[in-house]
Amino acid sequence: MKSWIRSHPAASYFTLAFALSWGGVLAVIRGGAIPAPPDEADRLFTLVYLAMLGGPAVAGVAMTAFIAGTTGLRHYRARLFQWHIAPVWYAVALFTAPLALALTLLALSQFSSVFTPAIFGTGVIDPAGPVQADSVSRLLFLAVSVGIGAGFFEELGWTGFVIPSLLKRRSAVSTALVVGVMWGAWHFLAVWWGSASSFGSVPVPLFLAVALFTFLPPYRVLMVRVYERTGSLLIAVLMHASLTSSMIILGPAVNGAESVVFDLAFATTLWLIVTVIPLGDRAGSGRRLAPHTTAGVS
Repeated sequence: MKSWIRSHPAASYFTLAFALSWGGVLAVIRGGAIPAPPDEADRLFTLVYLAMLGGPAVAGVAMTAFIAGTTGLRHYRARLFQWHIAPVWYAVALFTAPLALALTLLALSQFSSVFTPAIFGTGVIDPAGPVQADSVSRLLFLAVSVGIGAGFFEELGWTGFVIPSLLKRRSAVSTALVVGVMWGAWHFLAVWWGSASSFGSVPVPLFLAVALFTFLPPYRVLMVRVYERTGSLLIAVLMHASLTSSMIILGPAVNGAESVVFDLAFATTLWLIVTVIPLGDRAGSGRRLAPHTTAGVS
């Protein structure tokens, strides 16, 4: 078994992360309905969210320790606190998601007014009236706290372990697509459980396929490219947090077919960014991932 794990680190990581997260979710819902009634989903959201986050974090640290020992853990910690990088990469990490969302909503709003940012569309801010400060504060607090939690704990596994492991054997794009698809699949149980009020008239398999596998892979391509050029796990945490927070603040309050249209449009915007802005460093403006940053992880 030890030999197999060392020979198949990515598969071992995915197995452990999925088992821990999905096992945690099933333990929280305790045999409840899937999908859950909306009131049940609201009641258990926080516990399900926390149960999910444990999987990638524990799997990432455990696999690093198992395969690379204390040396690997030291390198792991160094990447997590690698903050001394060019400011442009902080800008890319923090603003790619909100700008892509804004462009997507701008385009879709030409066809329907339902594609309004959540901060406007749910009455948090009334464009024709005064700002409701308490509501804005609650939304921003939720967005920032959920975003930081998701970014930190998930990236301890995705970028902390499995991406450096795959980059030793695959190209950046191939690595990103593998992790992007698995990233979406990892969300499957929680999204299926908590989205009863979002399916509308769309068949559940189609809704889930679009929600999980459209915009996450291209965003992961961008994340891997940024990581390759910075070697910073911290930047990956911020970039992930930015996506989650931006979706809460800007994502329109739509469901059913409109949700499918939004996800497909957002994915298209991200793929255009991947194609048009490759985040290359032909002029040497970026820093390629140094060999030592993945030492001991195979």
